[in-house]
Amino acid sequence: MRRLPPLHALRAFEAAARHLHFARAAAELHLTPTAISHQIRQLEEILEVKLFHRYPRPIRLSVEGEALYPVLRESFDRMADAISGISELQTDRPLTVSVTVAFASLWLMRRLPALRSEAGLNLKVEADNQPVDLSGSAVDFAVRYAVQPEPEGEWLPLFQDRLIPLCAPDLLGRNPVRDDAAILRLPLIEYRWSGGAEASPSWQRWSRTAGLGKTVPKVTQHFSEEINAMDSALAGQGVVLASSVLAGAAIAAGQLVRLSETELPGRTFWAVSRSDHPRLAEMERFASWARACHTKLHH
Repeated sequence: MRRLPPLHALRAFEAAARHLHFARAAAELHLTPTAISHQIRQLEEILEVKLFHRYPRPIRLSVEGEALYPVLRESFDRMADAISGISELQTDRPLTVSVTVAFASLWLMRRLPALRSEAGLNLKVEADNQPVDLSGSAVDFAVRYAVQPEPEGEWLPLFQDRLIPLCAPDLLGRNPVRDDAAILRLPLIEYRWSGGAEASPSWQRWSRTAGLGKTVPKVTQHFSEEINAMDSALAGQGVVLASSVLAGAAIAAGQLVRLSETELPGRTFWAVSRSDHPRLAEMERFASWARACHTKLHH
């Protein structure tokens, strides 16, 4: 029978030794610095040695602490890898995908039944506008919006995007549009863009692209979220520069109409995962299915 000190004390020591800081170890383990200090002192009493030199600060490992730390670090790393591997081998569980709120609502949600029936995939959808850390979470893959792939991970292209002027047919019926300049006299809708001002779908950029010189468009309504700007356009409240990908279903259904061939370049939607993920084949199946959906909608 193994005789080991309490696991919580070993975890507290390993975290404190890795950070060489009790407060940072406490934050990682969701404890207070006092609790970390108490657990380490408990471990020192059991082992009858000092594991840290606490004064003068900053703290540093004692000879005994330096001997114990690498053994615990390797043991905890191996346990974490084993637990992660067991979880990832459960291929019958849903694939967890991280997407933006707009992509979930405007593109993915309506297609989930078809994804199950046509591709045999069941997704657990995590909708959040903040990019998830694929190396340190339970998310299997993410849909990212980027100009080009990053060096790390597996990046599969889904669709190339364009930013186009759209409005509800009712608005167009009340305000005939004969040229690009007439569009700027309609109520204009904008939303906050997280991809950098130089690539933002702003009416100022669109006006320059349309060759309208120094015209300064007057924006009627601003939103923080892309999905709210789309909802506003669908409600007939104005014209939005929207993603051709996310607006595709509304255009096909006649809920939104395109007002001009003048457009802004968008980025590419990608399916992204770790290169060593054991379920990459399923992500590739999702990517192939998504591209086929997009092609079918636009032909």
